[in-house]
Amino acid sequence: MADTPTIAVLGAGRIGKMHAELIARQVPGLDLSSVFDVYAPSAEAVGADLGVEVAASVDDIMSSDVDAVAICTSTDTHVDLVVAAAAAGKAIFLEKPVSLNLAEVDRAIAAVDAAGVPLQIGFNRRFDASHAAVAQAVANGDVGDVHMVRITSRDPAPPPIEYINVSGGIFLDMTIHDFDMARFVTGSEVVEVFAKAAVRIDPAIGEAGDVDTAVVVLTHENGAITTIDNSRQAVYGYDQRVEAFGSAGMAISENPRSHTAELHTPAGTNQATIPYFFLERYIPSYLAEWSGFLDGLASGTMPVTANDGRAPLVIGLAAWQSVREGRPVLTSEIG
Repeated sequence: MADTPTIAVLGAGRIGKMHAELIARQVPGLDLSSVFDVYAPSAEAVGADLGVEVAASVDDIMSSDVDAVAICTSTDTHVDLVVAAAAAGKAIFLEKPVSLNLAEVDRAIAAVDAAGVPLQIGFNRRFDASHAAVAQAVANGDVGDVHMVRITSRDPAPPPIEYINVSGGIFLDMTIHDFDMARFVTGSEVVEVFAKAAVRIDPAIGEAGDVDTAVVVLTHENGAITTIDNSRQAVYGYDQRVEAFGSAGMAISENPRSHTAELHTPAGTNQATIPYFFLERYIPSYLAEWSGFLDGLASGTMPVTANDGRAPLVIGLAAWQSVREGRPVLTSEIG
């Protein structure tokens, strides 16, 4: 691999465009070589903006001398692209989820293992400084034996119905980040899942077979309990909080504010709003994620592994089964 590894971004939609821009402009030590999208105008716009080549096909990228690929395409294409990249000997950065199908996830993992190529899953919230500090406090023993973790994850507005129709639903497109965070903070696998869910925001979401409001209780191998609450519409902004409570104390990651000024009057106290969109909140974590990828290329050990991509899908599938059957579901029932 070159002293400055080269990478091609596959997918020039919202997330792929963001990654391409970060790599090109804010990630030292990584060289964006090209972009590709099945919708050529999207790739051409990104390529023109960043001054990089627009690849004609995936095959052209896989047969090139590029060191790595960032797979930021639609979820249904992920596994085939991982298999192709592994066969071509490319290091892989893969946006979550790996797939909505567990057997397909295992196919991707088998291809990566057989080829011996590095793979990092794009769970960027692990790299958020506040969330990571909570996980570190648990790992260091600062909170003692962890008893409970609470995770709040609420989006400012629901996604389009067209997205919900193909996303796998709230537990696989949204809560999957929180399932990963639960494992990350507690340092323990999930053995049981109990979920309750409802449609409280938009009946069209229910008609699409999804829910928009959910509470999930996870039981971990180490005995800790994680509670997660989700909403697809928090009118006050993008609400992301993590708390770990243990025998010796508590660690909390709160929402950042757009600024720290406060207005105090006889009528009360006003604070600045929290971020409204995930790009406002998490750009620093995406940059740290790419630093982690570079460190993984150098060390041979990626910070977010293929198993870290598999485990949240198992939890998400268990959550859906729990909602359907109205009972706690063991992750061992899923696979």
